[in-house]
Amino acid sequence: MWGIVPAAGRGSRIQPLGFSKELLPLGTRSRDEVERPCAVSEYLVERMVIAGADKLCFVIAPGKSDILEYFGQYGRANTAYVVQPRASGLCDAIFRAEPLIGRDELVTVGLPDTVWFPTDALRQLPDDVLSFLLFPVENPELFDAVIMKEGDHVREIQVKKQGAGSNWIWGAFKMPGAVFHELAELWREQGRRDEYIGTLVNAYIERGGVARGVKAGEAYVDVGTLNGYRSALRLLEEKNGGACAPPFRVSPESTGREVTGQPVQG
Repeated sequence: MWGIVPAAGRGSRIQPLGFSKELLPLGTRSRDEVERPCAVSEYLVERMVIAGADKLCFVIAPGKSDILEYFGQYGRANTAYVVQPRASGLCDAIFRAEPLIGRDELVTVGLPDTVWFPTDALRQLPDDVLSFLLFPVENPELFDAVIMKEGDHVREIQVKKQGAGSNWIWGAFKMPGAVFHELAELWREQGRRDEYIGTLVNAYIERGGVARGVKAGEAYVDVGTLNGYRSALRLLEEKNGGACAPPFRVSPESTGREVTGQPVQG
């Protein structure tokens, strides 16, 4: 399974920084009895690996080579880096990975400046359909609210809409490679005008495509602002004692990579 990490954003909401926003220190990791800071994007990457991702694609902007230098190859996951020449929205960033993705492979996508729980929630998403991992939030108008019908079927995604019709938002999504390519083709057919994945998915659904929402998320924080950064610190302290790595072990058989970690007491 591929994990796509769109890391080409400028991070204007939390600048000035002397490095890419995806490397913002958040919490700590303890390994071999040595404690060190943890980059915010490690939370997403770790969750993808827990879900079974054995290939990672970081989409970066020119000048963000510090992400490549920081991650290199992540554990046993084969790791690729693709450049988005200029900021052109999330859809453009995601589909930069298209040449790497086989139609018979699985794809998961998340946002590297977010922290969410539970850490293994991506494993709840099905393999055979476009599916969104959903989280309840108090201010859905700041995110992409997911409107459901007939149980878990997605009717519409409302992109940053005042008076959103649901307080459930998507935090990550998963799909078969064939659906990934279908979405990319639809995006090009529409003149690449869709900046947000939500508007593209709405067009996909209108054409008869199926998307499902899975309400497996419990807590979700956007770390792209100072208030979000403070909220993320509180969430990590509550969940992991401030630690980056989850306080459990996932077997190599289930993920392809051993993930270990013990909570660091704050």
